[in-house]
Amino acid sequence: MHDLKLIRDNRDAFVEALARRPAYAEDAGKVTDAILELDAKWRGAKTSFEQHRARQNEASRAIGMAKKNKDEAGAQALLDEVANLKAAIQKDEADERAYDEELRKALAVLPNLPASDVPFGADENDNVEVAARRFGSATRFDFKPKEHFELGEALGLMDFERAGRVSGARFVYLKGALAKLERSLGAFMLDTQTAAGYTEVVPPLLVRDEAFFGTGQLPKFEEDLFWASAGEGRFGLIPTAEVPLTNLVREEILDEDKLPMRMTAWTPCFRAEAGAAGRDTRGMIRQHQFSKVELVSVTTPEQSVAEHERMTDCAQNILKLLGLPHRVVTLCTGDMGFGAQKTYDIEVWLPGQDRYREISSCSNCGEFQARRMSARYRAKDSKGTRLVHTLNGSGLAVGRTLIAVMENYQDADGSIRIPDALQPYMGMKKIEKA
Repeated sequence: MHDLKLIRDNRDAFVEALARRPAYAEDAGKVTDAILELDAKWRGAKTSFEQHRARQNEASRAIGMAKKNKDEAGAQALLDEVANLKAAIQKDEADERAYDEELRKALAVLPNLPASDVPFGADENDNVEVAARRFGSATRFDFKPKEHFELGEALGLMDFERAGRVSGARFVYLKGALAKLERSLGAFMLDTQTAAGYTEVVPPLLVRDEAFFGTGQLPKFEEDLFWASAGEGRFGLIPTAEVPLTNLVREEILDEDKLPMRMTAWTPCFRAEAGAAGRDTRGMIRQHQFSKVELVSVTTPEQSVAEHERMTDCAQNILKLLGLPHRVVTLCTGDMGFGAQKTYDIEVWLPGQDRYREISSCSNCGEFQARRMSARYRAKDSKGTRLVHTLNGSGLAVGRTLIAVMENYQDADGSIRIPDALQPYMGMKKIEKA
């Protein structure tokens, strides 16, 4: 959500920043002016209401005085005026509500403004690698590496066919050692991230519309969510623990000395993948149900840039400890998510696909989500309150990490070696066909 006063006072700067989002490159000025026009109408209706209300109060007081002075004609004229003012006030109130609703709807679908150092671009082809963050080199074999689903099915531990009969496409059964590998990865990630200062949280998996609005999934991305209904109304299944973790501070005023607040959660996640038809239809890369360890930070504005770098370090550290080659890219303005000011994607090397694939996105959202959630903090050196900054990232996507371990640690016979860091969790050094 954007600050109307900022748009009003800095129209040209806002247009310039919004135009860096390719979807608004041509009509950023038109969109901004439509918002300002609604804002002017809303403020006009509000001013009219206040003026009419003030005159109504003044006329009501004058009626008593006229009656006291036995001025029946004057009293009647004032009564007629009050009646007309009542109708005008009702119209003002209706106009104010209508313009306010239109204004909120217009602002709710506008994306966050990119940070000034985010590269301009149309799509993933314009993302820029952060060379200093690259780790390792692409894993090579003296045999043709298999993709994870080939390995998993050959081991008899990954079953897409039966999952399809039960739930449809984009679901899987993991069994035996692969099920344990997923559980071990999640526990390893949680242990590592809590040691890095994140507080473990077990959040709700079903949330209300207001929570989705707060983090930016609603109203624009409703079709990407799974929905459930009950006696208490509609609930959505979380697409990521970002939603309940970030909303933990909604409508709160925090003390500055409690910031930064760092939270982590390992949860199932549910995504309809409405815009992913035909993409990654084989295997576990893009599932309707998957698990992920999420990282969320709540900071002051002055802390958020450094916190973004720290969060990315924490996500990368999992891959480093597992010995998985990866790189980091800064997403361009056309590939960045709706609520982000700046995003780093971490891409892990998958030998079976012979390319890097995203395994984590770490985003600084600035005050964008906080304004939607009304999340503030009380600064030490000020009597007032300020909006917090929020950040989120995967630390990591558990299923995709499982894929990366399988493909990078495979042997020619189809067995999978267990990285040293996971062996205490797994109690074994290799997964082989029984």
